Amino acid sequence: MSEQSIREQLQMDPDGLYQEEQYSDQRAGHIRKLTPVTASGDVDPSRPVMFIGSTQVMTPAGALPLSFELPGKTVGEAASHFAEEAEKAIESTMEELKRLQREAQSSIVVPGQGGPGGGAPGQGPLGNIQLK
Repeated sequence: MSEQSIREQLQMDPDGLYQEEQYSDQRAGHIRKLTPVTASGDVDPSRPVMFIGSTQVMTPAGALPLSFELPGKTVGEAASHFAEEAEKAIESTMEELKRLQREAQSSIVVPGQGGPGGGAPGQGPLGNIQLK
């Protein structure tokens, strides 16, 4: 990556800044309250406050972190939607993982079917080696 493109990717937007506060019940997860601010740090009333929930779900592969937007105008309203939105995020994430797994399984190269090392003898990176 060129030095210029790194700078472009890391450029912060002074008109898109948020002040962040974090809340937790020390059990289910965390809620981040993102209050829009101007470049001078004053609250920007032209943009809405956002609430982002985060939690972890244990899987056989370990902890899976989840983040999801929470509806509401106050942290209390956002907290009342936490379980429902977390469940939606879990379902969505599991569907995405299943889709990725299906894609990975369908891309498995079978010997004799072409692809790296799967073509005719003497071709490809395996040379005269045949897999059986």
